[in-house]
Amino acid sequence: MIDARCSCGALSLSLPGPSRLVVACHCLDCQRRTGAPFGVGVFYPADAVTISGTPQQYVRTAASGGKVRNYFCPDCGSTVYWQADNLPGMIGVAIGAIADPDFPPPIRSVFEQSKHGWVEMSGAEHFQQGSVAKRSR
Repeated sequence: MIDARCSCGALSLSLPGPSRLVVACHCLDCQRRTGAPFGVGVFYPADAVTISGTPQQYVRTAASGGKVRNYFCPDCGSTVYWQADNLPGMIGVAIGAIADPDFPPPIRSVFEQSKHGWVEMSGAEHFQQGSVAKRSR
């Protein structure tokens, strides 16, 4: 099992182990959510994740038109996980909440039309908009 948690530890997730479905997202919403040039999440089936603590929820409309529900700690403000309408039954977990420098790297890099020019994502599939149009290299 792997643990993911917020900065203060009040909100935590128990995960079944490493997952290969690791995605770097460069959309402006992920940039604003993380305060970084991109967000990186790992995805798990919701029924395989155990959540401890009571999160606060922020709902936004994604570029796809669906809703994304971000769950964060009401005490320290750390975003720990999210659920998106376009990935029903899945939970995205912020890699930073896992805090393991040996965690597998992203296999996909999405929304690269808003990627900062100095960011390089080697070893990942590259997409302009989500997972719709593959970026040419």
